[in-house]
Amino acid sequence: MTAGADQQQRRRRPHVLVVTYPAQGHLNPALQFSIRLVSLGCRVTLVTTVSGHRRIDASSSSLPAEGLSIATFSDGHDDEVQTSSSSSQATDRAQRWAQLVTRGSQFLRELIASNAREGTPFACLVYTILLTWAMDAAREENLPSTLLWIQPATVLDIYYYFVNGYEEMFDNCKDPSFAVELPGLPVSFTSKDLPSIVVPSNPYPMFLEAMKNQIEVLSSSSREEDRTGTTTMVLVNTFDALELEALKALEGKLDMVGVGPLVPSSFLSVTQYPITTFNTTTNSASGDDDDDKIIISAPDYMTWLDSQATSSVVYVSFGTIAEVSRRQKEEVGKALVSSGRPFLWTLRKEAEKAGEEEGVEVARWREEMEEKAAEAGGRIVEWCSQVDVLSHGAVGCFLTHCGWNSTLESMCLGVPMVGFPQFSDQETNTKLVEDVWRTGVRVTIVPENGGGGGAVVEEGEIRRCLDLVMGDGEVGEEVRRNARKWKELARSAVGEEGGTSYANLKAFVDEITS
Repeated sequence: MTAGADQQQRRRRPHVLVVTYPAQGHLNPALQFSIRLVSLGCRVTLVTTVSGHRRIDASSSSLPAEGLSIATFSDGHDDEVQTSSSSSQATDRAQRWAQLVTRGSQFLRELIASNAREGTPFACLVYTILLTWAMDAAREENLPSTLLWIQPATVLDIYYYFVNGYEEMFDNCKDPSFAVELPGLPVSFTSKDLPSIVVPSNPYPMFLEAMKNQIEVLSSSSREEDRTGTTTMVLVNTFDALELEALKALEGKLDMVGVGPLVPSSFLSVTQYPITTFNTTTNSASGDDDDDKIIISAPDYMTWLDSQATSSVVYVSFGTIAEVSRRQKEEVGKALVSSGRPFLWTLRKEAEKAGEEEGVEVARWREEMEEKAAEAGGRIVEWCSQVDVLSHGAVGCFLTHCGWNSTLESMCLGVPMVGFPQFSDQETNTKLVEDVWRTGVRVTIVPENGGGGGAVVEEGEIRRCLDLVMGDGEVGEEVRRNARKWKELARSAVGEEGGTSYANLKAFVDEITS
């Protein structure tokens, strides 16, 4: 094929613009979504910030050679992505968000216009949660847009009901025993089961306002399309077998379409998608020589797993956003050491920065914890490839914050969970894991001794949950059986032969191509 003919063929492929926030929980599914679009014949331009691109760079060698390009803009914070969820940083978060909106909007408008001028126009814009400014930019340039919802369909249902007439019912959750029942959903929810931003004690009002705006935009689009007999489509990182009722709960209002699980295809034994590995956990190793005897390098933790018995290891990670308190880390450490089980704990150093005196204390605690871990047959690492670890046969349990990416990865790889939710959708994800899909159990939080308004999960409770999930009793047998079941169903969903998510995504591509 001549160069001119090849260029002409490339231009006939639908060109999709995917826009994502630079946090890990957004980047991962957006990247996998983009790769799958490429496998279905699309050209994709993935847009994120400079700092977000840096998180993708480590895996760029295994991305598709053709069809996927990454475009970046500066949000004014190129050296870092804000990871703290502390309410004391609300002003800083608001300023950063304002810069992201202003700079991102301008970049998108210019990118859309320049591609149109150059004869490579976009067919559609797809954006992840809360980036309604991306949709606004697309509308200004007469480009259709679609939301890629990267949390469970159940959580979208909850937010939609909260904004559309049910807010007073949620306010009743001041009573912790009050159960919210919502149309079309298979379970009821108390305050501990709901996303943290919709309960009366919500510590993140800025996030609630952003989510309200997202839902109001969807509701408004739905009302407009109602008049034309169409329904607003939302692509969801889930699959029909997992959340069929939730996907249909808003039928007639939103057309929720399952296109997940959006995890690397190499871990789903799927051959039609280009193989790529993209690490869920991107905690940067410090490289301090003093830690070499305890902190093992990336290849070594997999070698260590090779030496462990099948399904014997507890893998522990609380994600890249939440900051776990010193007291809580102490309780987790005591539980792991006393459990008698080998464990692999991803514990970030950068989350432990504090004042000089406190920093010394934290460093001393960490050094002691690493020594205890080594004596107990465990390992503490600053970084690991989560999907690699979860796919290893030695791992028998995942002690997790139940972020949606981690939850899906655990289910896709058949690993039972102990849910340790922190905030956002994690509370609801844990509820689904324990009561609907029954692939794990949830820890019980008690008020922290001495007051102060804090809460901690104590050593004994963590041990109890680990024993339930990894033991030989009825609970352990049930969660392992269900984990195997959902693993197979997840893989089936993305298969070419009868896979619902594969068919749904192909239908989306066909629609934007026509």
